[in-house]
Amino acid sequence: MTALSTNIPISDRDWLVKQLARALISPQWKGGSGQGWTEPDNAIQAAVLVPLINRNSGITVLFTQRTAHLADHAGQISFPGGRVEAGDASTQDTALREAEEEIGLPRSQVDVVGILPEYYVPTGFRVTPVVGLIEAPFPVKLDNFEVEEIFEVPLHFFLDPANHEQHSTNLQGRPRQFYAMPYQGRFIWGATAGILYNLYQALRD
Repeated sequence: MTALSTNIPISDRDWLVKQLARALISPQWKGGSGQGWTEPDNAIQAAVLVPLINRNSGITVLFTQRTAHLADHAGQISFPGGRVEAGDASTQDTALREAEEEIGLPRSQVDVVGILPEYYVPTGFRVTPVVGLIEAPFPVKLDNFEVEEIFEVPLHFFLDPANHEQHSTNLQGRPRQFYAMPYQGRFIWGATAGILYNLYQALRD
């Protein structure tokens, strides 16, 4: 199997663990902090679950569409996740708890295979992406206050660099560059696309 296979079977868990461990040792790109942003000392620790769903047609990536009224990142496409709370044992525990709360995904069905490099978001969050494999089918129950809907995109779409776009904008009076990976009318961008780019870096040969 090659790293850019359109179908990474669940039996290659050991390969995924190895690739993700390599990404932590030698991160290729670290999101906002790697694009001219300086992380403040008081950044809020957060974590997200990057859910890789094992389906007969191949591995997909699950996303949430956030509701429009939220205070942080309203209406954006994201991974299940949120800030670390006092009762969380680790950032992995945060990611699993948030996924259970937001989309009803039981933590018992998530096989954590690794962690990607921390990603600093210019809105003040330092995010730990936790990568988990989930066998389909699995139960879901959306938190309608936070999540408008969930959807999946084939993993191989994000492993094709032809689908990686770079955009520029001004934020807080400073130029900012960011990744975007639009898919069938959905604009996946910012921290979510940056984490996907790090996943691509980890899984490519």
